[in-house]
Amino acid sequence: MKSDRFTDAQIMGAIPQAEGGVSVPDLYREHGISNATFYGWRTKYGGMDASMISQMKTLEEENRRLKCMDAELSM
Repeated sequence: MKSDRFTDAQIMGAIPQAEGGVSVPDLYREHGISNATFYGWRTKYGGMDASMISQMKTLEEENRRLKCMDAELSM
């Protein structure tokens, strides 16, 4: 599985900056992200706080593990 390059704190730092009025191209350069990365973050994490992001990532990891267990049992 691919490891995340950006932490929850970095993601939560970029989204509010854009909502606060910083130009989006400046955010790309500052955080070293692409256009698609930023808009993906905004779609997925917009309106969340740091604890909600952590909880969502934990649930996604647990869901991934359970799907693997189910696949192994069904074989």
